[in-house]
Amino acid sequence: MKIITVEEHFESELITKKINQVTGKGALPPLSSGMLEYMKTSLPTAETMQSITGARLDFMDQNGIAMQVLSYGNSSPQNLAPEIAIDLCKEANDKLAKEIQKQPNRFAAFTVLPVGDPIAAAQELKRAVEQLNFKGALLKGNYQGKFFDDPFFFPIFKMASDLDVPIYMHPSFIPSEINDHYFKSPNWSDTVNGILSSAGYGWHMDVGIQVIRMIVSGIFDKLPNLKLISGHWGEMVPMFLERLDDELDDYSGLKESFSTYYRNNVYLTPSGMLFDPQLKFILDEMGPEHLLYSIDYPYKHPANSQTFLTEGNLPTQTKELIAHGNAERLLHL
Repeated sequence: MKIITVEEHFESELITKKINQVTGKGALPPLSSGMLEYMKTSLPTAETMQSITGARLDFMDQNGIAMQVLSYGNSSPQNLAPEIAIDLCKEANDKLAKEIQKQPNRFAAFTVLPVGDPIAAAQELKRAVEQLNFKGALLKGNYQGKFFDDPFFFPIFKMASDLDVPIYMHPSFIPSEINDHYFKSPNWSDTVNGILSSAGYGWHMDVGIQVIRMIVSGIFDKLPNLKLISGHWGEMVPMFLERLDDELDDYSGLKESFSTYYRNNVYLTPSGMLFDPQLKFILDEMGPEHLLYSIDYPYKHPANSQTFLTEGNLPTQTKELIAHGNAERLLHL
């Protein structure tokens, strides 16, 4: 069975060095010593992140993955000041495009955008899609406290709709005041605090709210062709579709129910959370046509990366849609 995974990450040594040079601190927010040690021991090495040959291709071959759709990981220039980010995002996309050319049948990409200047970001999205053959964009977290439903960012989503490419809404570190309010306690370590506020729960809560806000903002009434991708089985939102309909629809002023927009305009991936209960639930809520496959490599490399689909108790047509068919259709592969 052909498998395409769509949330797989890459970093460039050159771009990371330039981020460090212009910021003096890199792309990550301030982190506790415990969290830095956790990341050092649990995250992939820089060499693994920066290579699209070697271990990456070995992993793909061992798990029957025909293609990865790459995007920039933690070391991303997205949220730098526009006067820096515009040129650096363009350089980052050019760098990734050159890497893909080494293995054009095995890799595709999502662009990184200088979101602090939405007009420039929209133009970079257009350039990356039309000239570099990129398949959409990936947005991480938020920008200076603004969620992406803010009208400030509308040009980015308008361009994505016009180009018929999706936007992947990806988690990132949450603001410190939210971190402290929800996840900090004197009863556990800074490492536990950091995990709860990031990959354990906080990231997913935060980006799920991003997608909720996008729908409530009415953007899909303005841009019915806009498509979003949400990882980690939808970042907890699918559990509340019926609840949101019941509580919100009479007051939202939207043309359709909340769940109608979600099921029509949002696509979900597992992001390496390869567990049967979530798969069964999401299939019931969304149907097979809006599920894509993702591993979150090299941050994650589950032992069942291939067998979760190939040996799962699903109809063959459903397996084929999730494994590659939906990605081919949505990303024009």
